[in-house]
Amino acid sequence: MKKVAFICVHNSCRSQIAEALGKHLGKGIFESYSAGTETKPKINQDAVRLMKDIYNIDMEKEQYSKLYTNIPKPDILISMGCNVSCPVLDNKFYDNWQLEDPTGKDDEEFKKIIFKIEENIKKLIEDLK
Repeated sequence: MKKVAFICVHNSCRSQIAEALGKHLGKGIFESYSAGTETKPKINQDAVRLMKDIYNIDMEKEQYSKLYTNIPKPDILISMGCNVSCPVLDNKFYDNWQLEDPTGKDDEEFKKIIFKIEENIKKLIEDLK
């Protein structure tokens, strides 16, 4: 099974959402990981709340902010749109989803990003089938 890594700067919001939705929607199709070039003490609490409300996924149950050096070598690397150079992890496929960071914005802006990540995950699943 392919390993997919979602990379962002702090690994606290978009990449965590992608990891959670990857585990939820892509179960049995790919292994989902997230990581950052830096870390935060905890996952963005608006992301945690909205993912619980929308999908009944508790991201804090199994996820935490981690560095890209602390995850298995991915087959597919996806950048969330960090506006920085994401690390080269010798992966076979790379994509940049160019997603705005919703941190500090209202729930509607968060939901737009969450639903765009869901759409992208579903497309990735179709591509991997």
